[in-house]
Amino acid sequence: MHVAVDTTKADEAEPVADSASGVLFRVLEQHVEDAAALRRIRSRLVRAPHVRLSDLTRLDERIAAHLDGIAVAGRAGLRSSIRALEHAGKGELFTAAVGCIEARSDPAIMRLLALSQATPNARAGFHSAFGWVSPGRLAGVVSILLACDDPAARLAGIEGCAQHRVDPKRHLDAALVSDDAVLRARALRCAGDIGRVDLLGTCQAHLDHADASCRFHAARSALLFGDRDEALEVIRDIAATPSMFGDIALALAASVLAPADAHRWLERFASKPESARRLIRAVGFTGDPRYAQWLIGRMDDDRVARLAGESFSLITGVDFVRLGLERAPLASGNSGGEKDADAAEEEDDGAPWPDPDKTRTWWHANKARMPGSGRYLMGALSSKAQCIDVLRNGAQRQRAAAAIQLRLADPRSVLFNCAAPAWRQRRALQAMD
Repeated sequence: MHVAVDTTKADEAEPVADSASGVLFRVLEQHVEDAAALRRIRSRLVRAPHVRLSDLTRLDERIAAHLDGIAVAGRAGLRSSIRALEHAGKGELFTAAVGCIEARSDPAIMRLLALSQATPNARAGFHSAFGWVSPGRLAGVVSILLACDDPAARLAGIEGCAQHRVDPKRHLDAALVSDDAVLRARALRCAGDIGRVDLLGTCQAHLDHADASCRFHAARSALLFGDRDEALEVIRDIAATPSMFGDIALALAASVLAPADAHRWLERFASKPESARRLIRAVGFTGDPRYAQWLIGRMDDDRVARLAGESFSLITGVDFVRLGLERAPLASGNSGGEKDADAAEEEDDGAPWPDPDKTRTWWHANKARMPGSGRYLMGALSSKAQCIDVLRNGAQRQRAAAAIQLRLADPRSVLFNCAAPAWRQRRALQAMD
């Protein structure tokens, strides 16, 4: 798809590549290709079981270096990123949008917005550009987007604010009554992310909304605001069956319920073989060390071994790689279906294969440190200090769990953004000292 974009507001300096040789032109194209490819990789790594903030830092430095290489080329760099949109994907839209935002080319951004609407599978790349650039570069364009009548533009504006954990104020209030379900759902999610506890009543009013996304995000935000009654019931209801939001809801419910309540609730999943992975995943979020031995028992089964190890680690803090508690895959069979097996492989990719015998020995030597009461997170009782330590040193999924625990403890706080650029995350962590 060809997109004509006004690049006249790009840097005034003479473009490096305008009169450059073919070799330098190819270097510029390589910057664009690599920035787009790394952005696609990043979308997986921010949710990976083995990636830490230090790993994300190195990846983000590589992305930033390629974006800088495009930026110093001025208008030529911007044109090169636009040309790459002939095959628009998340990475290409991200790269072009960052360049247009940095160049303060509002008309170009609006054209990219239109392209993002025409290519739904790539839309997340466009939105993520607003989270990448600095707040100072966003102020003008986000104000324009939020003031538009077009729901897609307003959605992009809300995305920009939410990713920086900035309150859109009256624009958020307006989005919460929008007829556009996608915009309304994003506004409900944003309310919870930024700690707008004054909107608890608005979220509760959406708990029976006909749109599944609105209902889930209303319940999630109300839960983050402290509603442990109606909102929790809706979250449990959503978690009860596999759906678009089922696994997230299951993790939230397990993160909130007291250990005894969680155990009784999770029993319904134990009798359903098709829910084995969901149960193992949920057990980790309970933080209950009494499940440790049960999780070790699942480590013999290649279909769920790595997931069981991940949940075991989330509770106990064990590092299978560092402590040498790994094993080779046993190849004990498939997961009952090619599609399910592929999904499981993708979810577990990068996670270590825990050795059940070695892990059992480790647990017997260390379980006295974790008596069976309270909620544990990575080997210690969940607390503000422990959550911050996990945010600094844990893997991405562990960090996401810590962010939720930290947010649940303070309804007026903002939810730590574990997908933000690494340098921004580090600054946020420094501010917590």
